[in-house]
Amino acid sequence: MESIRCLAAALPTLLSDPSNKTARTSVQYGAWLAGLCLGSVGMGLHHKLCHTLGGSFNMPHAETHTIVLPHAISYNAPRMPQVMKQLASVLPGSNGDAIAGLNILLDKLKVERSLKAYGFKEGDVDKAAELACGNVYPNPRPIEKGPIRELIRRVWAGEAAEANL
Repeated sequence: MESIRCLAAALPTLLSDPSNKTARTSVQYGAWLAGLCLGSVGMGLHHKLCHTLGGSFNMPHAETHTIVLPHAISYNAPRMPQVMKQLASVLPGSNGDAIAGLNILLDKLKVERSLKAYGFKEGDVDKAAELACGNVYPNPRPIEKGPIRELIRRVWAGEAAEANL
């Protein structure tokens, strides 16, 4: 949570003032903490979706991870209410809603929100859902093709994440 807190607080500042040393230090610290976490946990839906989209559809790595993240979290939200409360507590402007907080952060950062902008075709949504559901992997919520298909459609379209999958 400290990683997310640092990144969420400092990235908007860094966007508007790239030479701000305090913001740069906070982003570097947050990234380091995130790397420590990444190296010590199993990978679930977010990782699987991003590697399916990148490996099978040639989507760009970092951008795909950014676009998919709030949607993957919203998919898993019903199975991790305590984590969602903690996440909301470190996201500025979330007002207790972690998914809203992630959407606000991505809007502040002015990031592209659709895979369509990177060449992903709407006609590939079904194939991507098939591939993503093809193997069992650890995840807080069981992987179900219908909601996964809708999640992928939303990331294709660039819609804001919603906790209704």
